[in-house]
Amino acid sequence: MITGELKSKIDRLWDTFWSGGISNPLEVIEQITYLMFIRRLDILEQAKENKANRTGRPIENPIYTDDTQVLRWSVLVNESPENMLTRVRDGAFPWLRTLGGEDSTYGHHMKDARFTITTPNLLAKAVDMLSDIDMGDKDTKGDLYEYMLSKIATAGQNGQFRTPRHIIQLMVEMMAPTPGDEICDPACGTAGFLVASAEYVERTHREALLAPAQRRHFNKSMFHGFDFDSTMLRIGSMNMLLHSVENPDIRYRDSLAESAASEADRYSLILANPPFAGSLDYDATATDLQKVVKTKKTELLFLALFLRLLKPGGRAAVIVPDGVLFGSSKAHKDLRKLLVEGHKLDAVVKLPGGVFKPYAGVSTAILFFTKTNSGGTDNVWFYEVTADGWSLDDKRAPLLPDDKLGPLVTDSALNETEHAKNNLPDVLARWKHRNDSERKRTRKEQSFCVPKADIAAQGYDLSLNRYKEIVHEEIEHRAPGEIMDELARIEAEIQQGMSELKGMLG
Repeated sequence: MITGELKSKIDRLWDTFWSGGISNPLEVIEQITYLMFIRRLDILEQAKENKANRTGRPIENPIYTDDTQVLRWSVLVNESPENMLTRVRDGAFPWLRTLGGEDSTYGHHMKDARFTITTPNLLAKAVDMLSDIDMGDKDTKGDLYEYMLSKIATAGQNGQFRTPRHIIQLMVEMMAPTPGDEICDPACGTAGFLVASAEYVERTHREALLAPAQRRHFNKSMFHGFDFDSTMLRIGSMNMLLHSVENPDIRYRDSLAESAASEADRYSLILANPPFAGSLDYDATATDLQKVVKTKKTELLFLALFLRLLKPGGRAAVIVPDGVLFGSSKAHKDLRKLLVEGHKLDAVVKLPGGVFKPYAGVSTAILFFTKTNSGGTDNVWFYEVTADGWSLDDKRAPLLPDDKLGPLVTDSALNETEHAKNNLPDVLARWKHRNDSERKRTRKEQSFCVPKADIAAQGYDLSLNRYKEIVHEEIEHRAPGEIMDELARIEAEIQQGMSELKGMLG
């Protein structure tokens, strides 16, 4: 977790960018990303040089030539602000675009990049701030990037907005990725789901990743992210790199417009919060998705895409708007029936309405399902999250101390008052018992199971309120005789008071 001092520096840097004419949060992050690339390349070269000095051999695959040594971070930081700007703008930046050829992570995502810092003072302040960060500490640099991403406070186009980190963490913990998984987010944005999955695997399967083949899979073939926004691709790639995934498969792909044939049945786990405010024309949508569900709605098309991308036995945890759960169109009903009857619908977790504020106020749920192509749904587990640890207004202020937030509470379980402010640890704990003790809970409780037959009888409606039984508060009624005695006592007191009043007046 980054310190308050470092957060203050980032906040001041943000203000400097704003006053320097760069006010778009994505552009700010993008420009800082480029500077992080330059610094990281210098660190990698220093490691190569240290190894060469120890072994007495030449540097293996040097990043810099004699002509480009002046573009190294360690050289740039000692320049005057004016010279630094000229060197970065006219030297380092054009060089970055061609670095390593088109097939490299750097070259691929930098080829369309633009350097928009125009004032020496702004560049100098940004370089000073980044120089204070230990880029060898992946937690610090990762948290720094997460903090910058959290400052994106406006919804993007096509319904894009940032998924809160604690919701991502909940979904990843529930899915429990393994070192053998191939994980995909077909609308990856800043790659939050992929980063959280990488952190989970490193934390829970540390020994497995020591094997060279497994580490190679982790770095090159485990994580796959698609997006059609080149800025998001650059930011997402850098986010993964700062979390120690060296060469993830982060690439341009218009997931709904392109045929999924080349990617079909490939992935074992999908984690996603796809855009769901849009509507596409039929002729702009891949025909293989229209065969699954005939619709223009992006939220339904993405669910159809996920079913195509998953291999049999593959699992998915995806955020959907409430309308997917109860929409009455033929496409809505057909897709819900397909999930329940054609595959295995595992769970529906209802989220509170303010989770995505200030970006959007839309009500959402998380669907958990397994691709089987042969059914398998017997009971569907429902959980109604009423509190996620933060206020549900635009401020989204934390309601508990840091160690009581998120789905993982390490020291001790939350008490009843704390649970009322953060349901996420309970969601995770009860999810693990969805096939045993949770089956015994009544529909009056916060979580319960519903047999497939009941869901089919309701036209495959998946809204939690369709099945939840409302608990009516019992009112204790007094016996009629007791009430009459009370009235008689009150009447006697009134008569006594009237008599005393007459005596005083008379």
